[in-house]
Amino acid sequence: MAGHSKWANIKHRKAASDAVKGKVFSKLAKEIMVAARIGGGDPAANITLRSLVQKARGFNMPADNIDRAIKKGTGELASDAMEEIVYEGFAPGGVSVIVACYSDNRNRTAAEVRNVFNKSGGNLAQNGSVSRSFTRKGQLFVAADQVEEDQLLEVVLEAGAEDAVLDGDAYEILTEPAAYPQVLQALETAGIPVRDSEVTLIPDSYMAITDKGQAEQIIRFIGQLEDLDDVQNVYSNMDVDDAMLEEIAG
Repeated sequence: MAGHSKWANIKHRKAASDAVKGKVFSKLAKEIMVAARIGGGDPAANITLRSLVQKARGFNMPADNIDRAIKKGTGELASDAMEEIVYEGFAPGGVSVIVACYSDNRNRTAAEVRNVFNKSGGNLAQNGSVSRSFTRKGQLFVAADQVEEDQLLEVVLEAGAEDAVLDGDAYEILTEPAAYPQVLQALETAGIPVRDSEVTLIPDSYMAITDKGQAEQIIRFIGQLEDLDDVQNVYSNMDVDDAMLEEIAG
């Protein structure tokens, strides 16, 4: 996808900006809670949790917040029951969108997500109608100036990655979800810094958006969804040229 790593970098910058206002901390806390619940609360033994803790520290999330999130995940501290809720639909212009949420109140989350779709000219769809065109993958980004390509390929392919491709100023590494922890661990062991990583949804095909006004409308729509407290991630099949994407991002 043209601009795939560029879009990831712009989202990362937005998260950094949100962190100044504390908006990103609740989302990170939920991810940490889930990781601790699934794989245990010891970051040394839980690579997914360790990567999230490192990410949280990168956003200057207070250590007490991180510790509380881990303890809530392991049950050492009481917390509201969180459930994962997924909504599917189409942004203005027909771009496919999947909205992944963690929520303790399904009715509130549904109302907030529906409101953004309705006000922005999007359309909600039945579950499965959009997600069938996406594939779950582990995705990692390594800055191109931090590693030699041959070394990177040797490390990640040996650990089970599918491929590593240079996209702009970063290598994008894709894995099967089951191989994601091993690849992340291999990069850490090799001393190769990971800019960002997650298990994500990759579209099987992309919709090219060439009109700047339409691209701005879709990006604004996605941003409004991401600003909702219960929304963890928004996935889309939008393909925007690097130069246009950077211009829109300012």
